Amino acid sequence: MKKIITFAFGFLCLTAIAQAQGFRAGIKAGGNLTKIDGQTFDQGFQLSYQFGGFAEIDFNKKFGIQPEVLWSQSATKSATFATIFPPDQNIKLDYLAIPVLLRYNVGKLVTLNLGPQFGILLNKNDNLLVNGQNAFKSGDFAMVGGVQLNFNVLRIYGRYAVGLNNLNDVSNQNNWKSQQIQMGIGFRF
Repeated sequence: MKKIITFAFGFLCLTAIAQAQGFRAGIKAGGNLTKIDGQTFDQGFQLSYQFGGFAEIDFNKKFGIQPEVLWSQSATKSATFATIFPPDQNIKLDYLAIPVLLRYNVGKLVTLNLGPQFGILLNKNDNLLVNGQNAFKSGDFAMVGGVQLNFNVLRIYGRYAVGLNNLNDVSNQNNWKSQQIQMGIGFRF
């Protein structure tokens, strides 16, 4: 499945670049405020980080796509009464996040982004329970929406990502779904 997604992503990017009227690439970094919904976790947002690369591929003056490859950390804390994890334990999940966002340029300054994001869990062995069972599934699928401000080579962005699938790999009794507020800056080359 991972090979099919990687191939499809690569094919989409090459096709888009071939037909694009404008191509720009760059790097970005920022902070994540993450919350995982479920009885097992504290319901507050926890701070974590992200960094990676992006491309801006414009088809015309208004529309384009923005594929990205990011290392993105999700942080949460187990609830005081948690039974699966020790109470009040800090949990950090590292993902290789691959969003492919539709770009709508409102003007030269403002761009709206919307699209899917697939995350591949990188530290699967770090979230083992006492019995050796994985606590979290190896992938997370989310929808992302946000706004980006464009200042020549500088990009300032804010986004909201909502997880669509259950992250719980222990049992089907509790659904664990992620929410993330992403903020950061980017520099295009």
